[in-house]
Amino acid sequence: MHPYTLSLKTLFEKNADPAKAGPMKKYMRDQFEYLGIKSPQGAALLRGHIKEHGLPPLDKLDTILRELWSLPQREFQYVAMSLLEKFEKKVDEDFITTIEYLITTKSWWDTVDLLAGHAVGSLFQRFPKVKEKYLKKWRKSDNFWLRRTTLLFQLGYKKETDFDLLCELVKENLGSDEFFINKAIGWALRQYAHTNPAPVKKFVKATKELHPLSRREALKNIGE
Repeated sequence: MHPYTLSLKTLFEKNADPAKAGPMKKYMRDQFEYLGIKSPQGAALLRGHIKEHGLPPLDKLDTILRELWSLPQREFQYVAMSLLEKFEKKVDEDFITTIEYLITTKSWWDTVDLLAGHAVGSLFQRFPKVKEKYLKKWRKSDNFWLRRTTLLFQLGYKKETDFDLLCELVKENLGSDEFFINKAIGWALRQYAHTNPAPVKKFVKATKELHPLSRREALKNIGE
């Protein structure tokens, strides 16, 4: 284990609170083990660690993220995502393989959504060829978390959103009975509606096959 990973592991384990771990695990439907460290405390611990040790070397980031991902308690995956966020503008195009690993390993909404909206969104903006290659691959994947990522990576794009692409992706996922896909469709449409509601209303009205959940989420803030 890299010394940076080990020091984080030691720090967080020292601050574990078993009384909080149980309810946190239950809230996440028993998907993962927890140390019992809530987000504000975890963020403070990480800030203190960075102040003392600095950020990890960029050339070791892949190793450290994968090691944190391998640890059983969910807080370590949150730490990994926080570290990755600090390097979003620095990682090169090859780092997409690391991000894909993080999306498809220990997958759940709490990690996938942040990775989609931040790491993937940033990388796709900076490297159009990576976007083209991985969108083509992910949008047809049997792994619905990858398909969810294609629906959500533009969440922060606002006026730069490729709405035609979003509509294509939505149409490709129509008829899905997967909650996380139908929720993502509605969320992505709702998010763009903050910037430009008219085309969202038009698309929802024209797309009769939209799941009721998707339709409800898309129109939540703009009405019929």
